[in-house]
Amino acid sequence: MKGSSLARALDDRLGGAGFLKKAMRKVFPDHWTFLLGEIALYAFVVILLTGVFLTFFFKPSMQEVVYDGGYAPLRGVTMSEAYASSLEISFEVRGGLLMRQMHHWATLIFLAAIVAHLLRNFFTGAFRKPRDLNWLIGVALFALVLINGLFGYSLPDDLLSGAGLRILHGVIISVPLVGTYLAMFLFGGEFPGEDIISRLYSLHVLLIPALLLVLLPLHAVVLTWRQTHTQFRAKGLRNEQVRGAPFFPAFLAKTTVFFLWVTGVISLLATVFQINPIWLYGPYLPSAVSAGSQPDWYMGFLEGALRIMPPWEFTVFGSTVTMSVLIPALGAPGLLFTALALYPFAERRFTRDHAAHHLLDRPRDVPVRTGLGVAGIVYYGVLWAAGGNDVIASTFHISLNATTWIFRVAIVAGPVLGYVVTRRICLGLRLRDRHTVAHGVETGVIVRGPGGGFTEIERPVTEEEAAVLRAEPLPYPAQVMERSRAGRRT
Repeated sequence: MKGSSLARALDDRLGGAGFLKKAMRKVFPDHWTFLLGEIALYAFVVILLTGVFLTFFFKPSMQEVVYDGGYAPLRGVTMSEAYASSLEISFEVRGGLLMRQMHHWATLIFLAAIVAHLLRNFFTGAFRKPRDLNWLIGVALFALVLINGLFGYSLPDDLLSGAGLRILHGVIISVPLVGTYLAMFLFGGEFPGEDIISRLYSLHVLLIPALLLVLLPLHAVVLTWRQTHTQFRAKGLRNEQVRGAPFFPAFLAKTTVFFLWVTGVISLLATVFQINPIWLYGPYLPSAVSAGSQPDWYMGFLEGALRIMPPWEFTVFGSTVTMSVLIPALGAPGLLFTALALYPFAERRFTRDHAAHHLLDRPRDVPVRTGLGVAGIVYYGVLWAAGGNDVIASTFHISLNATTWIFRVAIVAGPVLGYVVTRRICLGLRLRDRHTVAHGVETGVIVRGPGGGFTEIERPVTEEEAAVLRAEPLPYPAQVMERSRAGRRT
């Protein structure tokens, strides 16, 4: 009785009973692709928990010390406090290396899940009205996580991450008019400066996580719970219906187990597979660089853009504008994220489709969108592969200059070829679906007719199969065009 009285008292003051009751009954579809976003959410939880642990021991300072810790090969070496504390976490703090590796692996999985979730939403049309705002928030989250990953990767101040900071410094000073001022402010003086680690630390553990903690619940919980959940087409399913299991108890139990699986996989990776062994790289020295330096996979496309860009520059009013840095470092990611952010509105304008959509498309039913998506994947993939052009040249014993030119041609021709081929494949699959609906499904049973010829037996499509195969193709739905004409007449 005391518990029910307390619940009623809280409800009288906060008014949450109605929302909670509705939330417990919200239906979630069962398709496995809807779990991609949950992988990202749970990886983010692991990042937060392990990150809090690491902040207890990490010292974000570039003050020089002489190392006298547990890693014998580096004893007596002068290094920054940031690098020395990273070594202390790895070798002297109980569970420190496991936490470091879990933090790193969780970040990689977090970004991979974001990319997979974004691609699923794009190819199925989940970004359409009324989820366009949620799509923009997702793109912003992707950009913030990329930046924060770069900042966190740079904090140990080892030789590999220092090479990345050198590139970041070069990109900043190449910005016309304000670049040198920004670099001096961020680094605290001439490179490598004295303040870069402490300032990156503040951004990495305070500012960007605060933004993520605001945007992520808004993206994953608030807007999702306020809107009808998307689902794939099925027999008897209408746009406003959702078929699945309620949040409590079915989905809650399933998602709890899934969280434990994600945490378990990250723990297993961190235990078995070594990642970012900073003790092998040594402390950062501006005069040294490691051969074959490679960033984490999510920054590979920026590295590739810098490597294949021709050495273009010109002088304006006595100042040199370095296009060979500006275009790849700002133009390549700018093109990617601008295209992602504007696409929902561009598709709505060109297709004149202003209706609310809760049923998802099959990629083959929207050949233009699918082709553009594959073109974007090829664009990203070519740049990512180009980030290892030196490793490719060394491994396959070909000229580094030849690999550079191959990637220069591929970054132009690859997306175009990807679009054309994908669009033709989608059109062919749609023709096959029409044939299947009209003539039946192939059974693989071959019979010989009275005249000696061989034919295959086909069975009629079921109603469940027809509901999917007869999906109305985009980009010009008949009902949307009719509604648009009716609106103009009135």
